[in-house]
Amino acid sequence: MLHEYRDIISEIKVKNAHFAKIFERHNELDKKILNVEEGREHMDHFELETLKKEKLQLKDEAYQMILAYKEENNL
Repeated sequence: MLHEYRDIISEIKVKNAHFAKIFERHNELDKKILNVEEGREHMDHFELETLKKEKLQLKDEAYQMILAYKEENNL
């Protein structure tokens, strides 16, 4: 997620437990969605779409936190 901010993400994860939790949940969802899409797990279409929406919301929240961190630290 947001690979271009890898260094900032590493810093924020250490300093902000909420960000770390968001990041971890996003990665969990990413793995689960990939497993479903590649046929290793089964899930109905509605459930899968719900997971994708949750993942996108988490990404949006994390991105906003990254932008705020950059602004606060003049990066």
